Amino acid sequence: MPPARRRVILKLSGEAFADPEIGYGISPETVRRVAGEIAGSQSSGYQIGIVVGGGNIFRGVSAAAAGMDPANADYMGMLATVINALALRDAIEAAGVECRVQSAITMQQLAEPYIRLRAISHLEKGRSVIFAAGSGNPFFTTDTAAALRAVEIGADVMLKASKVDGIYSADPGLDENAVFLEQIDYMDFISAGIRVMDTTAVTMCMDHKLPIVVFSLLDPGNIHRAVSGETIGTRVC
Repeated sequence: MPPARRRVILKLSGEAFADPEIGYGISPETVRRVAGEIAGSQSSGYQIGIVVGGGNIFRGVSAAAAGMDPANADYMGMLATVINALALRDAIEAAGVECRVQSAITMQQLAEPYIRLRAISHLEKGRSVIFAAGSGNPFFTTDTAAALRAVEIGADVMLKASKVDGIYSADPGLDENAVFLEQIDYMDFISAGIRVMDTTAVTMCMDHKLPIVVFSLLDPGNIHRAVSGETIGTRVC
């Protein structure tokens, strides 16, 4: 049985949703698998808020953004997260769990506006909630938006799922002596300049004593393992 109230924020890398053949777009197979794991965990009694990146969509139009005003480009990226959120919501509901999308940018025909207390109410009623459009502000990453939402809804942990299986002492692709780290302190993470997550998000988690778990989205079953509190990936605390 899960703890009396284990509430998590799951940050999903947009790039991990990409079609493996072309490197962008949406892989329906990946979305269905991820949705199935989220639905299974939600049905087991866990409360799951989700923040999805938009790199898989925005990468396909990034050439158009070259030389563009940075704020405008960031807004394009926020809209890309909404596309991913709608795809994931559809798949989660097809897996048998109610799901709501809340957007930091108002778009009434597609999603609810982000309202903290309403999001908490959805979670307490057994629904998944996907937070789209980042924080609604340019110049902030979806990692920071995930940390912000985690703090706002009182999550017990922030789970960062991407294409890497955790944090290493160096880039394992460049340094054969790189060592996998099961745990790392917030300040050590920041001072080492690790790029798995931006420092603004890590600093916010540190200020609110919110642990972070970094793990691979690519291995089936990892989402449920992370949500249920199994030892997986790297813990930043």
